[in-house]
Formats: sequence, structure tokens, C-alpha cells
Amino acid sequence: NEKKKSKGNRSPCSPSRVLHIRQIPSGVTGAEVVSLGLPFGKVTNLLMLRGKGQAFLEMASVDAAVSMVSYYTPATPHLHNQPVYIQYSNYKELRTDNQHNQARPQAALQGVNAVQHGNLGITSTLAAEGAVLPSHGSVLRIIVENVFYPVTLDVLYQIFSKFGFVLKIVMFHKNNQFQALLQYADATNAYYAKMSLDGHSIYTGCCILRIDFSKLTNLTVKYNNDKSRDFTRIDLPFGDGQRTLETSLSTPFGPSVPPVPGALGPLAVTTSAAPGHVTIPGIPGNSVLLVSNLNPEAITPYGLFILFGVYGDVHRVKIMFKKRGIALVQMADATQAQLAINYLNGQRLYGRVMHATLSKYQTIQLPREGQEDKGLTKDYSNSPLHRFKNPCSKNFQNIFPPSATLHLSNIPPSVTVDDLKNLFKSKGSTVKGFKFFQKDCKMALIQLGSVEEAVHALIELHNHDFGENQHLRVSFSKSTI
Repeated sequence: NEKKKSKGNRSPCSPSRVLHIRQIPSGVTGAEVVSLGLPFGKVTNLLMLRGKGQAFLEMASVDAAVSMVSYYTPATPHLHNQPVYIQYSNYKELRTDNQHNQARPQAALQGVNAVQHGNLGITSTLAAEGAVLPSHGSVLRIIVENVFYPVTLDVLYQIFSKFGFVLKIVMFHKNNQFQALLQYADATNAYYAKMSLDGHSIYTGCCILRIDFSKLTNLTVKYNNDKSRDFTRIDLPFGDGQRTLETSLSTPFGPSVPPVPGALGPLAVTTSAAPGHVTIPGIPGNSVLLVSNLNPEAITPYGLFILFGVYGDVHRVKIMFKKRGIALVQMADATQAQLAINYLNGQRLYGRVMHATLSKYQTIQLPREGQEDKGLTKDYSNSPLHRFKNPCSKNFQNIFPPSATLHLSNIPPSVTVDDLKNLFKSKGSTVKGFKFFQKDCKMALIQLGSVEEAVHALIELHNHDFGENQHLRVSFSKSTI
């Protein structure tokens, strides 16, 4: 029967965009099966074999399927607290036309395909299946059982930030248990993180996560230290607690996370990882990003260098020779790579929603002499435009999500408001607002028509030469005018 429902032949161990999922507990919905694939890319088809406890999930690309299998092989996913197993299918694609019992799973899929962005996809999927997204807030209560290795605030941040923007974390001990409260920017992210991580071990055989929804709707954080952190407020005091020597709040994540064997790090599986061992994205770790769904007509290595350079120092960029909509971006370290994913995955760039995830490659190879490349691979490791070379740089404290308002600095005294407005208009931007800083006329804020416009303007105008060796610096701002 399964052969009739699918077509094509592949050997079982050969990567395919169709994945075979086994030992699915009864009662699991199509939406929950689809959600396993959402972090890795678009899900294009689903076939549920309810009587057998199996399903076939078709991803939009082989790369997405490979990323999914690479992640879930050492870190077995759970549905309804039961482990499920994922492997490549023999089939190249699924045919689910006119199959009995496929109406609800297909309705679920249409919800996902209607919205490419993962978070909205989950909501649509659940709604399509007739399920209602639980009426919970965006705060999770996390209990860690069998704490053998220390669990730090930064370890929790690295793991949970894969599922959305983490605003605040508070850690404490209660009833002789290690507990934490974690607040997302969006309730859907909280739902997805709970569904994906509940029951997982942070480290092989210990530090098991038990996750449910908190009754709190908002966390109040008074201090930024190793027990509590508000990632939206870099101005909070450290508090009375003893400041540990390793902690440095000037860096994006605080202390770097030690690569403990067997640590669960979302999508950070290195190709050399042994079964059951996943490395937390800290230093060392994978610093190469796979960036897909790019506009091949508009994208350049330099454009990616400037955009990703807002979140870390970009060493190399490679646009694929045969697939110009896919690129590799190599950051200075794995922490910066994770930061770039957190802020840029799902961002619109030249009319398309960009996808960013960790690559299976550890480094970008430069083309050999005589090898045809057409300038698609660039080395920027010694670029003077790196923002984070100086560990004391204020740039570490001014990392914000892409926004419609840009922060401009290094403006020469001779340049006027009209000069700057006309400069941005010449690049196709709609200027909605502008103001110079009162205390420092070298700096200004400019508000553009949309976030996407601001992204394009930053790529075009960061390092713009005003003459006499004075170059404009452009960053995203958290302010509005």
C-alpha cells in the first residue's frame, strides 16, 4: 500500500526529502508531526498511517531533510512523551491524492504552506486541524531533573533561543529542585519550545527538561547576573550576588558555554558528533551558516557580509554556483553564528523570506586556482569593516533585531538633514522620520517605510564614503522617532 501512495525509488540510507517517522503514539495529530519539520524548512506533504503508528513527511528540499535527520539522530524527538524515530524514506516524493483519512493532515499542511514563517505555520496548522492553540502565555516553567552537570543561564538561553526570541530568564531552587522561568516574545514560541524540548536531556543521561506553562504573564527582572537576565535591558545592575569572573555582560550571551559531551544544542550537531552527542553552540562549535531562499537576482557576497556582519564578524561568504538562491556564511565563532540565526532567520530580504540555519560544513573552502567561481566566494577575514574585533567595543551592547529605524553615526559636520534624506531616497527608501542626536551631531536616527527597506538601506549605505576618508556607519536601532 505504501508503494502505491508514493513514487520513485531510493536506497533506504540515501538522503531523500521524504522522511519516514515510526512509533508515533495514537492520538498524535498531523500538526504535531509537521511541527517536527518546521525548524528545518518548509514542509510540502504529509502522509499519516494511523493504524501503523507511522507517517511520511516531505520537506521542500533534500538539504532541509538532511538537517532534520542530522539533528534528530542524536537527539531523539518525543511526541506525547514517547520517542519517535526518523529516517530517510525510499521515496523521492509523496502522492497523497484521494487517499482515505488524509483530509485532516492535508488541511494541516495547507495551514503551514499558507504561511512560510515557522511560528505562524504552527498556529495555522493547529487551527486547520480543528485544534485550538492552548490559551497560555509566553512564560514557561522549566524543571531540570537529575542535575549532574551544572545548568547555567546561558545554556538555557542557547537551547531555548532556537525556538524564538527569549526576553527574560530567572533561575532558582524550589522544593530541592532546579527551576527556571523563561519568557518568550511570543506565546507560539513558548508552545513550540515546550512541545519540542519537554522530556529531552540537556546532556546524555542527565539534566532532563520538564516543561509546562507558567501562570505568570510577565517576568520582572531586577538584575542582570548569572541567576536572572533581561535580554532587552543591558542597563540593569548586577545586584548583590557575587559576580563570577567568567561572566561578561558586554558579550552577547555572557560567558561562553563549555562544549560538554552529550549536550543538546538545537540544530548545532557537528558532522563529527558521535551518536547521542550534540554540541551546544558555544566556542568551539559550528560557525558556518546555511542561508537559503535568497533572491538570486539581487543577492551578492558583499550584501550578505554587511547584513550578517551586524551580528558578528563574517570571515567568508559563498553563493552556490549552481543554486544562486543558497549561500554559506562563515562567522568568527559559533556564538555569533547562533546570534545571526536568532535575528535573521525569517527576515525578508529582496522580496523573499530568508532562512538561516547551521550548515553541516565546518569551514568555507576558497576556490582553487583556475576553478570557475565568477566571484561568488569571497574572503573577508581581514576586512576593516568587522564590528566586533575589539572585545570592549560598544557594538556588543547595541545588537538589536532588524527594525525600520536605523542608527547612523560618523556623520561629518558638513552633511545636512536633507543630504542624508536624499542619500537614502536615492537607494529607494521611503523616509518617514529623521532626527540628529542633541548631544552628538555625528549621530542620528532615520525611520524608513518598513523593516525590509531598512535592511536594504543598511546593506547599501553602511560604510558609505562621504569623502575625506569619512565613512557612514549604519546599525539597527531599538528606538523609534
